[in-house]
Amino acid sequence: MKLSKSQAATHTSAILQHTPNGVLLVDKETRIRFVNPAFRLMFHCASDKLLGRSAKKFVHSDCFERAIAAGGSLMVKESIPEHNVSFRVGIFPIEGEDLYCGIFIDISEEEKARKDFLDLKAQTLKRAQEVISRQMQTAQEIARLLGETTAETKVLVMKLMSLYQEEGQ
Repeated sequence: MKLSKSQAATHTSAILQHTPNGVLLVDKETRIRFVNPAFRLMFHCASDKLLGRSAKKFVHSDCFERAIAAGGSLMVKESIPEHNVSFRVGIFPIEGEDLYCGIFIDISEEEKARKDFLDLKAQTLKRAQEVISRQMQTAQEIARLLGETTAETKVLVMKLMSLYQEEGQ
């Protein structure tokens, strides 16, 4: 069943309003023409602060400029520490329009999990190095003590041998 234009527009609008991914439309000068609620939430901004302004001020990247200069699509991974957000963005031109669309996928949780894993790995390696160092110190101390007692035993055995030799003469 084919949808009418008004039904298609209604569905498109619903998708844009409810997708968990941020959607941003910019013109050739990278001025923001449309943002959806997910984008506003991701970047902690209200619509009235965004429309007509440069995309670079909010996404802190020249990804739109690069896509426009190349005249095609672009995939980028970025992080914005001041917004505490990491994202992947796919940028592509809208055919027949002088607009570019960016679809922003929030990967902040993935990046945090990756960072936490790397931190855990570093802590584990550090702890392993500490344990190995302590084992080496313990082994050296044992070797030193064995050396001392072996030397003492040798001296004692030599004295005993000397006494037996004197007694036998």
